[in-house]
Amino acid sequence: MHNNDVLSLQRIDRLFRDRIGPHLYRAIAPVEITAWEVPGEPTPFSAAVDNTFAPISPGARWGRPWGTVWFHVTGQVPAAWRELPGTAVELVVDLGFDESAPGFQAEALVFHPDGSIVKAIEPRNATVPLPDDSIDLYIEAASNPSVAGTFTFAPTPLGDPATAGTEPIYRLDRLEVGLRDLNVWELAQDVWTLRGLVDELEPDRTRHARVIAALGRAVDALDPDDVAGTAPAARSELAAVLAAPASATSHTVTAVGHAHIDSAWLWPIRETVRKVARTFSNVLDLAAREPDFVFTASSAQQYAWIKDHYPELFDRIRAAVRGGQFVPAGGMWVESDTNMPGSEALARQFIEGKRFFIEEFGVEPLDVWLPDSFGYSAALPQIIGAAGSRWFLTQKISWNETNRMPHHTFLWEGIDGTRVFTHFPPVDTYNAELSAAELARAERQFAEKAAASHSLVPFGWGDGGGGPTREMIAAARRTANLEGSPRVRLGSPERFFTDAEAEYPSPPVWEGELYLEYHRGAYSAQARTKRGNRRSEHLLRAAELWCTLATVHRGDPYPYDDLGRLWRTVLLHQFHDILPGTSIAWVHQEAERTYAQVEHDLSALITAALDTLTGEGALTLTANAAPVAIAGAPALSVSHTAVDEDLLWQHVGDGWEVQHARTNWRIDGTGRVTRIRDKVSERELVLPGGVTAALQLVRDTPREWDAWNIDSEDRTLVTELVDVDDITVEGAELVVRRTVGASRVRQTFRIDVTTGALDITVDVDWRERQKMLKLAFPLALRAGSAESEIQFGHLSRPVHGNTSWDAARFETVAHRWIRLREGDYGVAIANDASYGHDVYRDGGSDGGGQTVARVTLVRAPLFPDPKADQGSHTFRVSVLPAASIPDAIDAGFRLNLPLMPVRGSATVAAAITSDDSGVVIEAVKLADDRSGDVIVRLYEACGSHRTAVLTPGFEWLDAVRTDLLERELSDTTPLRQGDGIHLTLRAFELVTLRVRRP
Repeated sequence: MHNNDVLSLQRIDRLFRDRIGPHLYRAIAPVEITAWEVPGEPTPFSAAVDNTFAPISPGARWGRPWGTVWFHVTGQVPAAWRELPGTAVELVVDLGFDESAPGFQAEALVFHPDGSIVKAIEPRNATVPLPDDSIDLYIEAASNPSVAGTFTFAPTPLGDPATAGTEPIYRLDRLEVGLRDLNVWELAQDVWTLRGLVDELEPDRTRHARVIAALGRAVDALDPDDVAGTAPAARSELAAVLAAPASATSHTVTAVGHAHIDSAWLWPIRETVRKVARTFSNVLDLAAREPDFVFTASSAQQYAWIKDHYPELFDRIRAAVRGGQFVPAGGMWVESDTNMPGSEALARQFIEGKRFFIEEFGVEPLDVWLPDSFGYSAALPQIIGAAGSRWFLTQKISWNETNRMPHHTFLWEGIDGTRVFTHFPPVDTYNAELSAAELARAERQFAEKAAASHSLVPFGWGDGGGGPTREMIAAARRTANLEGSPRVRLGSPERFFTDAEAEYPSPPVWEGELYLEYHRGAYSAQARTKRGNRRSEHLLRAAELWCTLATVHRGDPYPYDDLGRLWRTVLLHQFHDILPGTSIAWVHQEAERTYAQVEHDLSALITAALDTLTGEGALTLTANAAPVAIAGAPALSVSHTAVDEDLLWQHVGDGWEVQHARTNWRIDGTGRVTRIRDKVSERELVLPGGVTAALQLVRDTPREWDAWNIDSEDRTLVTELVDVDDITVEGAELVVRRTVGASRVRQTFRIDVTTGALDITVDVDWRERQKMLKLAFPLALRAGSAESEIQFGHLSRPVHGNTSWDAARFETVAHRWIRLREGDYGVAIANDASYGHDVYRDGGSDGGGQTVARVTLVRAPLFPDPKADQGSHTFRVSVLPAASIPDAIDAGFRLNLPLMPVRGSATVAAAITSDDSGVVIEAVKLADDRSGDVIVRLYEACGSHRTAVLTPGFEWLDAVRTDLLERELSDTTPLRQGDGIHLTLRAFELVTLRVRRP
């Protein structure tokens, strides 16, 4: 017998494409359809159904961009259909779907007349079961535009309602009753599984030949003129190859039902609320039909939305959680970015998330589920451990453009030595559909296959939601034990991690950050969103401190509810497409308004607490909410503080100069610094003839993912700004004004009297496109590393580019400061709102003695927001020579938590003091259990073992260590010795203390 696999597969593909699909439904019946278009923002069911609905027919246009149309569907199921065996009756809907990914176009939610939810309509899940003969359903259809299109990253007006247009963008292609033929549908699933398997099997193996032969026999058995009647015969030809078991050494996949739902991205937050309802209702419908199906969803915020907006659906989720089919995962408030949230904020992601799951469902997730965040902070393992979690899952590192991670299952070690069992699914997607190609890829790429045999596959349509489908469950059933395929089992994250740990007790270790070699521009895009986050984090710190002291000293009620609400608002906006600046214009406009309201509310709480603490009076006092002394003001206190006189710039030659006891600074006629003399160390930090503190315009035209990416080629295409409009001395400030294209820049140089640091303020009216503005500091030191502040410590990164891993790390994240270190000597560069930095050595044969550090101030990508970052911005950067780590910490707090002048009659003693500057107080607040105990969070900041004594400034009984959720640790003992709390800390150790009060 002569075989030609290519011709055989062409025959198989053609017949099944043309015969199975068109015969999935034996019969179709019409329904009556009326519609009402919502004139503005979405309307709840109770209000929508009271409006006047007008007739509409398939083929009609509907839905302006970001609009909502309610359809009312009525009719009768033909009586004869119920008597036909092997069929199912369902509503079949096509809102005008295209072939692009689900979750990025029209979607809908289906309601019963009493307002209870049935399920959703999605592009790949567009049917509704009809158990009753009478049809009466309401469909809330969202005409969300496809902002991304085919992801060519072209500028689009669709991300802003003001520019998206008003004409209908969808055509109602189909809305009717269908009689699904179950045998034909099952045949379609058989063929899909086996046809995909053929492509993954080696062509010269017996299994390959026999699967093709079985598919050929199925084609022969399927009569094109009687598909329904001959589908069982076709299936019988496939039964033997489907029953052939997997080999004993086959890889095992735990398939976890999942739907990655971005809390905002190419849609606004309000639309995510509806996306979550649609997806979760689909999951509940599927779970009711598939008793062994398990679905997991992270992000407590998304559950909270359902609780607030869809209480009936939330009750059903509660029941499914109790039944084990709906599994809360992750234990975070949202799937946040982990690079840019501050220390306390990243801890609060776990505190708020876990507490919600414990209180609402009685479950505590032990996994951390972050498949799509843009790299992972080296501080995260310790935070995970301190929150009581054990496991970590990510997927995004598979997007690395230069290096591949060497492990898929490993121990991830953080900056303090904490290790977390971590899995990185080798399937390389978090939106799997359990295809043969995906399963084969998971086995092929699994790096630990010599010692382990398990990996996890998150399956279900995601990004814009949708979730698992019945077709995916069918695929899982067929590959549960199938020759040539990994074994697939449905399960939960906990089941996977428990089994994987038991199977692989000594995995390899990866130390330090999980740096994403991609999406580096996310550290700098949408600068106003980033400033709002930074400002909110510090105001929350101050509000909790002053409100705690007002309660402890004056008996004021502690604003638990207000502070909790404001924290959760900030945590939501740390989602990994909001804080990174990679969402549509609508999202960032809304974020800026939200941050303004957060600042207003927190300022009111701070003012009220300080008024209570200081009393009425005319004394001029200084409130310092920082954990370090600033300009003589003691940490965490309200004091009398004398301010030294400002240092003035003097015109010298063709430039300006200022002398401080520790430093000497000169600026030339181009507005750049030509001299930094460290008088204490007798060191010049600018090379002869060189300049520093220079503004640079850098081209920003990435190959793809505009708001996300900075390409290595562009970062060297630099224009240094040397032209000035004018330079003036205004009080203690030297002011340089420039015109840059269509933009205006105002630089202000001022010396901090206390430290001798140079403070630079950059006010920019930014009108450039596809350019970024960097502030560059070439310095005369051969820095071996750059130390960057991260959560609860700092990370030391090499400056060189010796390896591909080093070279790929060309734009990095830092919080309030970086420090260039040459031996024991350091220069700190602090900022008040920037995250993106790059540090390198100058090129050329004589460039090894100079290190350049650049702070990325602002960008101007065109996608997804074509007007990103246009308008006014303010940035503050400070340069401090001869800076230790504690000096750098001080500089960061001085910029981010400036002293606050207040009027009153009394000072306020420090809330708590530490006798060691290497121990930093991160938070002072009242315990969440409302016991009145004070919670103090702190960390070792210098990277070395140390002991410290903390002294509370209020009456207290004792102190014990707790986890992040303020649960007393089992191995802790009271820490009070005399009047102080005595602590021993390992390098970068994070400690939470419960200080009990009488």
